[in-house]
Amino acid sequence: MTPPRLVVLDVNETLSDLSPLADRFVDLGAAPQSAATWFASVLRDGFALTASGRSARFADIGAALLPGLVPPQDAEAAWAHVLEGFMTLPAHDDVVPGLRALRDAGVRVVTLSNGAAAVAQALLDRTGLEDVVEATLSVEDAEAWKPGAAAYAYALERTGVRADEAMLVAVHPWDVDGARAAGLRTAWVDRAGTSYPSHFARADVEVTSLTDLAAVLST
Repeated sequence: MTPPRLVVLDVNETLSDLSPLADRFVDLGAAPQSAATWFASVLRDGFALTASGRSARFADIGAALLPGLVPPQDAEAAWAHVLEGFMTLPAHDDVVPGLRALRDAGVRVVTLSNGAAAVAQALLDRTGLEDVVEATLSVEDAEAWKPGAAAYAYALERTGVRADEAMLVAVHPWDVDGARAAGLRTAWVDRAGTSYPSHFARADVEVTSLTDLAAVLST
C-alpha cells in the first residue's frame, strides 16, 4: 500500500491506555466503571457543542461532569486527582515500536486530540517519542471537536498536506467516520476485538496494533 505523507493519530485510547483511570475514580469513592462513563459523557457533550456550532475545552467539560459521578467532596481536589491520572496514563505496548516504524518509513506523524495538547505531549515525553511526533495538535485551537470536519481541516492546515495525503488513525469508529467524510484516508485500530459499527463508513485499513499498521503501510 502506498503510505500517506502524514499520519494523524488520535490520542486517548489510541495511544494511551485509559484503564488506570478507574483507580482514580475508586480513590474518590466511585465505582471503577465510573471512569468509562465519565469519559464517554465528556465526548458526548463535546460532540453536542460542536454540532450546535460551539465548543468548550475537554478539561472544562470533564470538571463540570465529575461531581455527578463521585460522592460529595471537594470538587477542585477531586478534579485535580483525575487530571493527574490523565497526565500519567501509560502508552499501549505497540505505540513506541509502531510510531518509530512509521517514522523510519518516512511518514510524518502528528497527534490530534479532543483533549489538551499538553496531555499528548506528556505521553510522548514519557515514552521518548518527542523526536518522532512533529506536532501535538488539539481541537481546542480548531474550536470544533472531532468528528467535526473543522477539526481535521485544522490539522491539514497546520501540516500543509492535502486530505488525500493524510491518514487518520484511531480506535474510535466515530473518528474514522468523521475523517473519511473530511476526505482523509483512515485506519481503524481494533484494540478490543470488537465489530466495526455498520452505520459508520469503514476504514481503508483495519489492524489490531500500530506495529501492524506500520507493516501494512510499508508493503
